[in-house]
Amino acid sequence: MLPTMNVLSLATILLAAGIACALAQPVAAQSASSTQASTTPAKMTWFIRLIPPRPHFDKDLSEAEAKIMEQHFVYLKGLYEKGVCLFAGPVLDPKGVYGVMVIEAANEDEARAIAAADPSVKAGVNRIEVAEMRVAFPPKTH
Repeated sequence: MLPTMNVLSLATILLAAGIACALAQPVAAQSASSTQASTTPAKMTWFIRLIPPRPHFDKDLSEAEAKIMEQHFVYLKGLYEKGVCLFAGPVLDPKGVYGVMVIEAANEDEARAIAAADPSVKAGVNRIEVAEMRVAFPPKTH
């Protein structure tokens, strides 16, 4: 049988080791997550304005333009389903309709590439303007 002093010392050492391990786990997890975060580029939010060829484009588009805009819709829907596009749609400004989409991308080049891949942009129907946006109130999912 172990002397009382040795049992208490052993219990104290085990208790201290357990506390040290418990304290080290959150630090290790935090360190791992910060390492992972530093290797994965942070996503930024980008406002993209799609500028059509004329102010009343929504009312007088040709059959060929309508087909391109159908492809545009399918493209945006795909981006939305992947979580790249936060929201998008036409702005019915009386001075001239235009489209907007808000996307997440690592940098401006990536945001421009996403916008440039839109069939309506590739076909020359829409032009784009891209600006970084800080979203204060993200869309809610209901």
